[in-house]
Amino acid sequence: MKKEIETDLEDDLRPEYNFSQMSGGVRGKYAERCQSGTNLVLLEPDVAQAFPTEQAVNEALRLLIQVAQRQCG
Repeated sequence: MKKEIETDLEDDLRPEYNFSQMSGGVRGKYAERCQSGTNLVLLEPDVAQAFPTEQAVNEALRLLIQVAQRQCG
């Protein structure tokens, strides 16, 4: 038995916002600029639990870099 999809969505957009008459929009116009200064990494749940903030992750990685440099250098 299929679930009935609800198609009666309440339209709360004002009538003056008629996007069908708008032109010139470019999808993703600023996407490259937005991503250029970002290095986003998805953490596994167990890692995210151990390092809940970006500062905690950065501190741990910096410590790991120091240990690795001592071992190799």
